[in-house]
Amino acid sequence: MEQMEDIIVKKGKSFVYGDDVDTDVIIPARYLNTSDPKELAEHCMEDIDKDFHKNVQKDDFIIAKDNFGCGSSREHAPIAIKASGVSAVIAKSFARIFYRNAINIGLVIIENDKLPDETKNGDEICMDLDKGVVKNLTTGKEYAVTVFPKEIQELIDVGGLVNYTKKKLGV
Repeated sequence: MEQMEDIIVKKGKSFVYGDDVDTDVIIPARYLNTSDPKELAEHCMEDIDKDFHKNVQKDDFIIAKDNFGCGSSREHAPIAIKASGVSAVIAKSFARIFYRNAINIGLVIIENDKLPDETKNGDEICMDLDKGVVKNLTTGKEYAVTVFPKEIQELIDVGGLVNYTKKKLGV
């Protein structure tokens, strides 16, 4: 396989969380009076990681265990994550509505059953979605991940369903 450093698409540090991270933890309900992505990003994850918004940088990763995004079906949660600069959420599994909401707004979400158990907070992660590879640069471990179908990847690349539809309609 090619050296990962030559094919990096996104590279950043990991913020690791456990099972059942629900949408009320991702963006607490007290901030649902706005849909401004920047304002939502300022409060992303604050109930379980009060300094997340201060420490997260563009292209960082959220890593979690099972059932990430459970709870309500509000779109605010993936918007807050994406607006915070996170390049992808990698978890063992996702709540179904969160999964679709994330795709609809262009947030990359990746299921992998090994990486969340083998990654620590602050590990450096890189991914190449075209190749279907995520690598933990800190540990040197590499993980195969499912590549999105062409249409879904295009939807993510243009920033979500609204932009995808505008592009298809020529608007």
